[in-house]
Amino acid sequence: MTAVRNSSFFATAPVVGLVIAPIALIADQVSKYVMVDLVMRPDGITGTPYFTGKVIDILPIFQLRMAWNTGISFSLFDSGTTLTITALLLVQSLIMATVIWYMWHMDRRWMQAACGFIIGGGFGNIVDRVTMGAVADFLHFYWGDWHFPTFNLADTFITIGVIMWLLDAFVVHPHHTDQ
Repeated sequence: MTAVRNSSFFATAPVVGLVIAPIALIADQVSKYVMVDLVMRPDGITGTPYFTGKVIDILPIFQLRMAWNTGISFSLFDSGTTLTITALLLVQSLIMATVIWYMWHMDRRWMQAACGFIIGGGFGNIVDRVTMGAVADFLHFYWGDWHFPTFNLADTFITIGVIMWLLDAFVVHPHHTDQ
């Protein structure tokens, strides 16, 4: 079975990915609205990004806390300058276009779903960068003195998609080659 489709562009729409991507995007943006505007925003502060020392303990290893990332994963390239933000938006947009193209050519629903998670999460972080000047992160896991970098649902969806992609490449179809 071939992994790449050869039929017309719209007749072979990747329905699974096209359903998952907007659901992931909407879930991410709703969670960020709730956290940024309703839960964490300090009284009298209207702009973003903003500082708040508010921390909400949920579990002994998990809390909600506001963090802003003007860079990429783990705050790399976190200068916050207009040039850096513009460059990151350009790179993110190119990655999203590539993943959309790839999703549209996949016949396996599993891979369409993986791409849908990556696309929904990726666009969620792009929306933040464009509308707030930084990506809103608020999920924080820790164990004693060890702290995982604060993240959001978009990051979670991207991670789910990448894990699915890697599982497909190394477990489900480890010797798959396109002809």
